[in-house]
Amino acid sequence: MTKQEYMDMYDAVGVAMEVYNTLGRGLDEHIYQEAFALEANMRGMDVEREKRLRVTYKGVELQKVFFADFYYKGIIIEFKSVDELASEHRAQLLNYLRISGKDRGILFNFGETNLHSERYLYQPQSDEFVLLTHDNYRYYITD
Repeated sequence: MTKQEYMDMYDAVGVAMEVYNTLGRGLDEHIYQEAFALEANMRGMDVEREKRLRVTYKGVELQKVFFADFYYKGIIIEFKSVDELASEHRAQLLNYLRISGKDRGILFNFGETNLHSERYLYQPQSDEFVLLTHDNYRYYITD
């Protein structure tokens, strides 16, 4: 991931923080989605809502369609508004990364006392996911 790709993730987190700080916690996730889209557009960020993700099997596109909450500059973004994130919430984002072939994803939870965000990097060659933290993200930035 380049420094700019990391900064794009940082920008998305900034939008979500503004939404959380304005609306507070615990509302329906659709409210946060709408506010996120508005805030991102006010900041000149071209976000795509309800990004269609298709699964292919041996070169054939399957009928099942998934929709990621947002897509921004190669980043799959998912929203939750729950007391605490669970493994199935993470699995949803990670599966969307795998399906889409994108290498960056962010999972936001608007239901906790503070906005909770998890940034992930998908490494398709090894089929591994890395949770990016303040301690490790620099190891994954290339220029």
